[in-house]
This record gives sequence, C-alpha cells and structure tokens, in this order.
Amino acid sequence: MTEQTLPSKTPDILHNIKIVLCQTSHPGNIGAAARAMKTMGLKQLVLVNPKQFPSEEATARASGATDVLDNAQVVASLEEGVDDCRLVIGTSSRNRALPWPLVEPREIKSIIEREPTALPMAIVFGRESTGLLNEELQLCHYHVNIPANPDYMSLNLAAAVQVICYECRLLALGLQNSLHSADAIDETEAEISGERKATVKQTEGLYHHFESVMTETGFFDPTEPKLLPARLHRLFAKAQLTEAEVNIMRGFLASMTKHIKYQSKNTDKSDEE
Repeated sequence: MTEQTLPSKTPDILHNIKIVLCQTSHPGNIGAAARAMKTMGLKQLVLVNPKQFPSEEATARASGATDVLDNAQVVASLEEGVDDCRLVIGTSSRNRALPWPLVEPREIKSIIEREPTALPMAIVFGRESTGLLNEELQLCHYHVNIPANPDYMSLNLAAAVQVICYECRLLALGLQNSLHSADAIDETEAEISGERKATVKQTEGLYHHFESVMTETGFFDPTEPKLLPARLHRLFAKAQLTEAEVNIMRGFLASMTKHIKYQSKNTDKSDEE
C-alpha cells in the first residue's frame, strides 16, 4: 500500500500542535511518546516537571526520535507550557464534580474547522497514576476521552499519545483542502481586528484580573474559593474568547477599579469633613 504524502500545508498544522506531558514518572514513557509523535509528524514536545529527563532510557525508547527529545521544552508549570496556545485540550477519563465540554479524539477536527484561528493548540496528558489535576484541567477548553474498553481502561501513557497523534495526522489530512482554499488574508484580518482566539496567557490574565476585582469588591473570598474559580474557568472555556473580547472585558474591569478608588477617595473626604 502506497503511503499518502502530506501536502506542503499539512506539516504546518502538525507543527502547531504541542503534546504536553505533566510530571511524567517513567522516563521510558517520554521516549515512547516522542516515538509516537514522530511517526505521525508531530515535533513539539513539552514536559512539565518530569521526574527524570534527560534520560538514557528515554533515548532508548525513542527509537530514533531523538530530535523530538532534543528539542523538548521543559517547564515548571502547565500554564507556562501552554501560555502561547489558543486551544488546549486535556485528556481525562474521570468524571468531574463540575462538568466540562467533553469530546472524543475525532471531534478535534471539527473544532479546528469551526475555529481556524485556534492554532497553536496543545493536547495535555497527565500523570501515569493520577492523570491531570482539576486545576490543570481548568486551563483546558475541552476534555478529550479515548473511548476504551469500559471493563479495562488501563491505557499506557505512550499508547494514549499514539492514539491522539494518529488522530492529529488524520486531522491534518482532512483539513488540507479547506486550509488551501481559505484566503490567506483572512488570518491577517483576524490578527488586525483581534478576532483571533485569545491565548491561554491572555485568558488567564483576564481570570486573575476578575479575581482581583471580585476580591476588592468583597464578592470573592480567596480563603474560601469553593467552585467559583472553576466555574469562571469553565465559562471562559465555553466562550472561546477572542483577543478583542478579552481586551474589552479587561478594560471594563480596569474602569471598575478606577471607579472604586474614586468613590473610596470621595468617601474618605466626606468622613474627614
């Protein structure tokens, strides 16, 4: 069977997809994940606080995909690893107290078709034993679940990466025509108008701004956060905010802070009189 050759545009899609591994315990899984990535044409590997890296075992398990390992980005937090991404999808097999948009791997293609400015994208994998923490999943726009055998859902980390990377390759092949037919000026117009999807860094900046104002007004108590932070993150994830929308909301919050300080200043003057 003749292998289908990827057109020139397709690698650009794959090179805009990060595979992020959080606190990987076994270095062999890092190497096997790198091998899975390279076989499907992905190159961007991000490691969040790996227990051991670099590692001879990782290199051995990579089986020639050492270029992926050599170029891997090691970061201290998930937020740092995905801050430039406009779409983040976290792998999760557990039911959460707070429901999140849940998709299967092949639905990622339809998400990119609906939101062509959502690249670069990150797909995040958690720890071998416990997966992703709730706080990490809150950084994700969607959660993806691999529909494995419900009687035995023990999927090895590298095997899960292979499944997702395969779907990414199919995504790239399937999107080639729509991306080739799209007018190149659309992306430029989106950038100028601010209609590109906001990055994680921009959205998290908005969240922290919200938290600051809510604390200042007494609406939010940081010592008893309850589910409010998670609900706000879910709201932003569902909204898929654009850069312009983030700027509008932050401008409004800044005006609120200014008004609060003005009112407080006038109140202090009245008390002195």
